[in-house]
Formats: sequence, C-alpha cells, structure tokens
Amino acid sequence: MTHDTTLIHAPDGGMPRLLEIMRALRDPDHGCPWDIAQSFESIAPYTIEEAYEVSDAIARHDWNGLRGELGDLLLQSVYHAQMAAEAGHFTFADVARDISDKMVARHPHVFGAESNAKTPAQQVNDWETIKASERANRAQTGVLDDVALALPALLRAVKLQKRAARVGFDWPDTSQVMDKIIEESQELIEARDTLTPAETFEEMGDLLFVMANLARHLDIDPEAALRAANAKFTRRFRAIETALAADNRAPQDSTLAEMDVLWNAAKAVEKAEKNARKESV
Repeated sequence: MTHDTTLIHAPDGGMPRLLEIMRALRDPDHGCPWDIAQSFESIAPYTIEEAYEVSDAIARHDWNGLRGELGDLLLQSVYHAQMAAEAGHFTFADVARDISDKMVARHPHVFGAESNAKTPAQQVNDWETIKASERANRAQTGVLDDVALALPALLRAVKLQKRAARVGFDWPDTSQVMDKIIEESQELIEARDTLTPAETFEEMGDLLFVMANLARHLDIDPEAALRAANAKFTRRFRAIETALAADNRAPQDSTLAEMDVLWNAAKAVEKAEKNARKESV
C-alpha cells in the first residue's frame, strides 16, 4: 500500500493529513506493529481516558493543554474509523456525514423553518422529542434504551434518572429525595449489621444512586462535585505530609489524632484564603 508522504509531512494538511497518517500507521506491510495489533476493544479504554483528559484540561483552564487533548481525542475517532473502514463497516466520511445530518435534524430552529425564539429548557424538550423519534426508527422504543452501558456509573445514573423524569417518573422536590437518602442510609446500616455482603453491596449501590439523584435535583454535576472533593482531599492530605515532613516524619509515623489536627489546620487555611478572595472582589 502506498501513502501520500507529501501530505503526511504537510504542516497545513488538516484532516486529510491526519487520516493519511492513520492509514499509514495501520498499513499491514509498513505500518507500526503496535498500531496494527490494536482492535476496537483495545483502543476503547484510551478513548475514554482521552475524554477525561479533555475534561481535566478544561477544569484547570489549561487552554494550551486542551488544544493537545482535543487532538488526542480526535485521533481516537480517526483510529476507530480507520479500523471500521478496514473491516468494511464505515469510513470517517460516513462518521462526519452522520453527525452533520444529526445536528441539522436536531436544530430545525437554526437550520430549518422553525423559530429560534426558544428558551434552553424548551430546546431540551424539543430535542428529547426528536431523539425519541430517532430511537423509534432504530427500533429502540424504551425510554432508557440508548443510555450507554459503558458510561461511568455515576454519569449513567444521572442520565437514567433524567430520562425517566422526562416521562414523569421523578420526585417533585428535593425533600423527598432527602427522605429517601435517610431511608437508604438506614438500610445500609442494617445490611452491614445483619445481612450478607451481597445485600450490603446492593444497599450501597442504592444509596449512591439516590445521592446522584439529589445532585440532579440540585442541578449539580455529581461527577464534577466528586472530582472537586477528590482534589480537596488530595490538597489537605498533602498538607499533612508537608507538615509531618518538616518534623522528619511521614504519615505512617504519626497518629490519627495528630493527622486530624493537621487536617483541620489545612482546612482553616483554605477557608481563610477563600474568605480573603471574597473580600478582594
């Protein structure tokens, strides 16, 4: 198989250049052995990882980093499309055409005759109507049919709940969700004390699911909230390590009581810094 080496080395080659590079990498005679050996299944984890790295760059406002991460994510689409083309399933051009057709069809208020004088909430409702029609055309008639199984569990919980809520299966306010959290917490304690590990496992899942539901009712992204909590925990634990290192010690050389004091000190510093920022605004 021959490749357009001029295009491959052209700095302004754009998408045709990237597609040609991927074809060359997958060339069974002259390509990269690692790339040739890959499959949809082996590449899928990298695709998920790259999506998270895009999100991470955005959270850190690292715009130069975002540029690179978006390129990495784009490469994943190109990779899957190349493997699909080799197997005779579809091409990258098919992928681009399908998503373009979908965007045009889902935005008749932009690309069609409908008025664009809509609120975001109205547009969400219209979009769900269009998506329901698309599911019906694909013989997916269930409300939850196309909520992807491979989504992170927390994200999938919210998507399942949103989909059910759009057909009226939802609590009307947060007080009922809070009551359910109390109920599920009590059931988890009971399971821990009197039931089997499998039943305790199930109750923990129920509690996590209703916590995701509360986040949805509060219009909070639970995944983002948990990432922020992870970052906060990391900062404060590192503060503990730094304080102990100043005394030539490590956490394993300390006691829980000592580390609690250092944790609270780090928490107080963060709170003071946050208040100072508020006052300077």
